[in-house]
Amino acid sequence: MRTQLVESYKPSLFLSSLGSGGLAVSFYLYLMFMIPHPTRPMATFEDIFPYVMRGDFISLLVVIDLAIILFFALAHLRLLWWNIQEFSLFKKSEAFTRLKNSPEEVSLMALPLTYAMTVNVLFILGGVFVPGLWSVVEYLFPGALIAFLAIGIYALKIFGDYFSRLLAFGGCDSKSNANFSKLIAVFAFSMISVGFAAPGAMSQSLLVNAIGLFFSIFFAALAITFGLVILVAGTKSMIKEGIHPETSVSLWVAIPILTVLGITATRMIHGFAHGFEHTQAKPFIGFILASLIFSLQLMFGYLGYKVMKKVGYFERFIWGEEKSASSFAIICPGVAFFVFGMFFLSLALLSPGIIAPFSLPYFLFLIPFVAVQLLTIIVFKRLYEKLLAA
Repeated sequence: MRTQLVESYKPSLFLSSLGSGGLAVSFYLYLMFMIPHPTRPMATFEDIFPYVMRGDFISLLVVIDLAIILFFALAHLRLLWWNIQEFSLFKKSEAFTRLKNSPEEVSLMALPLTYAMTVNVLFILGGVFVPGLWSVVEYLFPGALIAFLAIGIYALKIFGDYFSRLLAFGGCDSKSNANFSKLIAVFAFSMISVGFAAPGAMSQSLLVNAIGLFFSIFFAALAITFGLVILVAGTKSMIKEGIHPETSVSLWVAIPILTVLGITATRMIHGFAHGFEHTQAKPFIGFILASLIFSLQLMFGYLGYKVMKKVGYFERFIWGEEKSASSFAIICPGVAFFVFGMFFLSLALLSPGIIAPFSLPYFLFLIPFVAVQLLTIIVFKRLYEKLLAA
């Protein structure tokens, strides 16, 4: 990998680590939704290992999936370490000072966003590869809450510095605002929110349950509030100025935000039903929620694709030779579309009994999502070779 970038480094390169972590999570979802785990809210080593030992074709598929999870998880950690090292050098440069006093300061939100993903990746690695971990998970949940709280405070510090400077002194003109790049902050708050929602939904302790749900609501509220502000302001500027080709990928950032907020809402519903009402959530709620999120994702996906095709984004910044650190942002929508496709299948189609598990309609529905997942891997490889490989 390239090193000593210093002034040419961009905080957006943290999205390379984020994307590989997201790909690891996406392959875990095959195990999560296809392997029964009736006594636990997620598939763990105890649920997965018997399938590995069966010695049939299913065993082969499970082993391949586990290998892919491990590969992308290690890639995530490797890219995270590389970014931390390069960012520490970048902070000592004049370029960092210029960034701190420009609209691009918001790109620093890629750091807490990626750190939140790291906690999720480590949680999945532990659950999948460490025998008996779930038996002590109640001792781990408080640690997860502390980790997400630290990341949340860091995110609030970065965003507070950025947004208060804009409110006090301005400096964000219509042309520089003609994109959705600032949604990176909303994405970070959403990722922190979904992290808090995990203990909120899974813990058997009402106190841990309540703390997780409170902070999940807090960061989700921030994400929704500032998300609406950024969408309205950005759309107004784009209609007036038109979008710059390099930043057109930001039109798709809403897709992973919707995925993460959709999972957050799902966890909240189950958390309140399980922890406060001691009952199960109604299937129709999942159908409405999943349909709403999926519909919005299709809208942003279609409009974003049309705009990016018109400005030649794919030809120039993905398959062409033009380089942009923010290009790694395109990995997140691909991962997110697959991830929420799996949730939509579970919440909107399987849970109400509309289709049967592992039936022909089940696998036909999966085809477009798997295709997007595989295309995302191809794009990730292309961007890694173009932007990071030595």
